[in-house]
Amino acid sequence: MPWRRPLRWLAAVVFTAAFAVVAGTFVPRPLWPVAKAETATGERHRILVLANPIHTDIAIPIDAETLARFPFLAESGMPVTHPDARWLVFGWGGRAFYIETPAWSELKPLPLFKGLTLDRSVIHADVAGDVIEPADHVAGFEIGPDEYERLLSFIGASFIRTDGQVQLIPDAAYGPNDRFFEANGWFSAVVGCNTWTAKALREAGLRTGWWNPLPVSLSTSLALYN
Repeated sequence: MPWRRPLRWLAAVVFTAAFAVVAGTFVPRPLWPVAKAETATGERHRILVLANPIHTDIAIPIDAETLARFPFLAESGMPVTHPDARWLVFGWGGRAFYIETPAWSELKPLPLFKGLTLDRSVIHADVAGDVIEPADHVAGFEIGPDEYERLLSFIGASFIRTDGQVQLIPDAAYGPNDRFFEANGWFSAVVGCNTWTAKALREAGLRTGWWNPLPVSLSTSLALYN
């Protein structure tokens, strides 16, 4: 019957997508563990991966090094030197959906459409206080100085710079503690916020799944291979 062919195509698409997600979770990237050199001082840096049902962020500790590395955060008015500030939180995502959807109750059709197709990207930066560990939505990792440097460089390179200046998006924030900035790259359903997080973590010497479009697939692969 004529209606069976579209159903077969739909079933094939659903099966392919499901297979890609499963394979992307359980096939590690890189395939083999990379040997890490031990430093003389044994210096380690703790980083966090923060997850909600659809999105992941990376948190790095606030200290003199990170404040010097990202001076534009303080210049934008973020309270990075507040006595209770402990973490800088970074996430990458689609411009329309990320900025215009601070909560599910504010979901709109056009940002959702752009989030499922193609959109310019932004970096969301936030300040957090103490983060309770362990928690279901928090994963912590200890990394060496070389891996930490590569992670900071990756985050820094994700910001668009014009004449050396990071581009703040005016009047775009969820509250007084966060800001949005123009970012490099295009967002899509295939290359999304969680694949950015996964790539950053690989720069930090961690192993992820081969393709992690969802927080649950990233969290699972991180637990399996690190």
